[in-house]
Amino acid sequence: MEKIIDLVNEHNNWRRNCINLIASENTMSPICEKLYTSDLMHRYAEGLPFKRYYKGLKYVDQIEDITEKAFKEHFKVNFVDIRPTSGTLANYSVFSALAKPGETVMTLGIDGGSHISHEKGGAIGMLKYEIEHVTYNPENLEIDIEKTGEKILETKPKFIVLGGSVLLFPQPIRELKKYCNEVQTKMVYDAAHVFGLITSSNFQNPFEEGVDIVTSSTHKTFPGPQGGIILANLDDEKLKTRIQNKVFPGFVSNHHLHRVPCLYVALREMQEFGQEYTSQIIKNAKALAKKLDELGFEVIGKSKGYTQTHQVLLNVSKNGGGKIVADKLEDQNIILNKNIIPHDSTDDPDNPNGIRIGVQEMTRYGMKEEEMEQIAEFIFDIVVNNKQVKDKVIEFRDNFKEIKYVF
Repeated sequence: MEKIIDLVNEHNNWRRNCINLIASENTMSPICEKLYTSDLMHRYAEGLPFKRYYKGLKYVDQIEDITEKAFKEHFKVNFVDIRPTSGTLANYSVFSALAKPGETVMTLGIDGGSHISHEKGGAIGMLKYEIEHVTYNPENLEIDIEKTGEKILETKPKFIVLGGSVLLFPQPIRELKKYCNEVQTKMVYDAAHVFGLITSSNFQNPFEEGVDIVTSSTHKTFPGPQGGIILANLDDEKLKTRIQNKVFPGFVSNHHLHRVPCLYVALREMQEFGQEYTSQIIKNAKALAKKLDELGFEVIGKSKGYTQTHQVLLNVSKNGGGKIVADKLEDQNIILNKNIIPHDSTDDPDNPNGIRIGVQEMTRYGMKEEEMEQIAEFIFDIVVNNKQVKDKVIEFRDNFKEIKYVF
């Protein structure tokens, strides 16, 4: 037992002394952490509020009902399900409710920034759908609207998935919606990475532009507990029920009740502080990208202003590839991930040509543009100059230990 306790303590101490640039992580507020470790973490619920299979949930039902209503009101939607315990399970639930095995669906493809759950190796493949991909131009990082529209009309997919895992710029939702309407194709938007930006009106609003269903995780630019969520504006009551039934009893039994009050508090935090927080995220991402560019790194999206989200994407093929670069940075307490980049030419999937950087967590600890420039200098010293800067990184990080943008 002592070994496990020691390992957890070592992990906690180490990560507090790291610059975390993983694009899919964030840190909850102290209030959320306190709620997360309440008695709710021991309890079990199946079904919907006030329609449970277990007893002992009279307060849980109220908490969940209040939370769902708060999300409906904020996003102006008529359907919310907070029970998926991950964004991927939210995707499974929605995808399986919209199409049957053997039917055609359309996704972005790896070049276009798909999450693995959108592709053959993940949920889409396991659900045995026929996959078509949008026509994506990796040179200008844009979906070809006309060619993709023609493909929608030709293949008549049951649904198309936008959003994604690598997402630097808005996508042409409105432009593709007219093609989808012609063949009754549902539009799904995986907002996992930009959910916080959308919550604070600092990115395109998928619902306003025509999306039918939004799936998301709740722990990236939205700084809540790890988990998933589904939001929709649907007139089809049978489809709503089908999605709910795919969540439970389909893919989720107990939905980890200690998440729920944290999700509510995170929404309230974003309503109060989110505009300032997410604006700073985008400023920080741009500042980091610009400095990395000035230092000689190949920043994807330079011609379009680098990024409009929390993400920065680098081609590091000349520096040894994504795995080698990520390993070198981790050794110096800078944490990020290797990543496939558009038009990736590598033959080694374990060492793709890119790395993906996210600034949302360090922004929540109070870092601004000046700190992003310093982080770029650290990355340059480690990757290009092979310098040992761990002590400097730890000293730098020590100035940013208190979470901001919280009550």
